[in-house]
Amino acid sequence: MTTLFQRKTTDWRDIGGLDTAEEIAHQPALWRALAAQLSAEQSRIADFLGDKLRDPHLRVILTGAGSSAYVGEIIADEINAAWPCQVRAISTTSLLTHPALYLENGGPTLLVSFARSGNSPESTAAVQLVRDLVPHARFLNITCNPDGALATQSVDDEATLNLLMPAASCDRGFAMTSSFTCMLLAALAVLDPDFEPGRLNTLADIGEQASAQWAAPVAELATLRVSRVIYLGSGPLEGLAKEAALKIMELTAGSVMTMANSALGFRHGPKAAVTHDTLVLLFRSADPLSRRYEHDLLEELRRDQVAARVLTIGAGGDFGIDTPSWPDAWLAPLWLLMAQQYALHQSAQLQLRPDNPFTGGIVNRVVQGVTIYRHDEF
Repeated sequence: MTTLFQRKTTDWRDIGGLDTAEEIAHQPALWRALAAQLSAEQSRIADFLGDKLRDPHLRVILTGAGSSAYVGEIIADEINAAWPCQVRAISTTSLLTHPALYLENGGPTLLVSFARSGNSPESTAAVQLVRDLVPHARFLNITCNPDGALATQSVDDEATLNLLMPAASCDRGFAMTSSFTCMLLAALAVLDPDFEPGRLNTLADIGEQASAQWAAPVAELATLRVSRVIYLGSGPLEGLAKEAALKIMELTAGSVMTMANSALGFRHGPKAAVTHDTLVLLFRSADPLSRRYEHDLLEELRRDQVAARVLTIGAGGDFGIDTPSWPDAWLAPLWLLMAQQYALHQSAQLQLRPDNPFTGGIVNRVVQGVTIYRHDEF
């Protein structure tokens, strides 16, 4: 009988968590599928982007809402450092409320939208907003749903490139898991000038090893009853910490409170949240300088002897695996595999249904209840 993350698949089905468990487990396979897909579409992507990223006047805005916004936060600085253009992560939820702060109608703009379903009202509204305010803007939609509004509204638009993720990445479960890592890796592959096609396959091999290696210790960690989980990460990994924290909050329906911060920023007030029933998890950076700062904080937290556990995720960490010398943004999907497994087990421990923890519909898989207001009515 098939086992996923220390439970039989029949058990996951019985507790309403099989979709999420499978979607976490199949991510390395999807990364391989993504590699083949991007290779097949290489000429189409190159034709759309051309040499535009070499233009120092080009503004590239990475956008999305919730988890999709964190995709942009993780990769923005990596891409910005690689090109002369200006790259910035701005959520759709900020673009819509304060367009005058973020949009310039006089300069070339590329809006890169991340969306699992493409049906969230903010996704399509942000595209329309940029169309209205920024002449000659271009649009790169990285989405998992070919039938979503984001993809279908611009099929014949020469200023738009729809980059669809492998079909199985459009998660059936409530929480974004495989959709998140596929969109992140697709954006890096498309926008990173140092991308090598074999990198996704190598990452998939490591991901399979890591998932198998971590399955038992992650399941055991989830048996430790905690009321708070704090994720820490430096640089691009701070965005990863936000995504990891959100996964626990979502899958436990808010029963476990979470926080995300940077390693250095944590001392400046947020450290007050650490109690005797708090788990602190730090994503270890690949950067040697960053790791020195992280080491100092870890030693301090362990000396304090307040938190229930203080653990690390990353190469050389408590949950680690050998990796090539790649930037943090590229390694982030690996470390997220551990965080997703942990959130899944936490949900099961609380006897919730991981595929839909919010049975009352208070929070929905696709956001509802948003009224879009026109920017020119005020």
